[in-house]
Amino acid sequence: MTPQEETVILEARDILGRYLSQNPVIGSWQALMDYCALTVRGPIERFHVLYLDRKNRIISDELLSTGTVNHVPVYPREVIKRALMLNASALILIHNHPSGDPTPSEADLSMTKEIQKGCKYLGLTLHDHIIVGAGTELSLRALGKL
Repeated sequence: MTPQEETVILEARDILGRYLSQNPVIGSWQALMDYCALTVRGPIERFHVLYLDRKNRIISDELLSTGTVNHVPVYPREVIKRALMLNASALILIHNHPSGDPTPSEADLSMTKEIQKGCKYLGLTLHDHIIVGAGTELSLRALGKL
């Protein structure tokens, strides 16, 4: 990627982030998928969390962890702790698979279940875990895994 392309992507992320912070992110499935693809796709695994208010507006989009080409460490306690600090009502987990294949690994499913359990006990809603591949995004909720 050229420096100019990186600049354009960063500017687009800023614009999209401002737009989505004023509008419901869940109101449009396609807007959510576009946002995920734009913010998370890359050569190493990245784990983001969208923390949402009661109206499903973004309070914060946070990059919680970066990893390697095939792994990103995620700590469910930290994900939930941050939700409580932000007074969030809901969250959406997002991470990428640099291989291009968005199929969830057993580790992805296990980590999602741990976060889902913690959310349930604390009155938070886990809307989805989206995995971004090469030109495609996969929703664990749509797969029936949430």
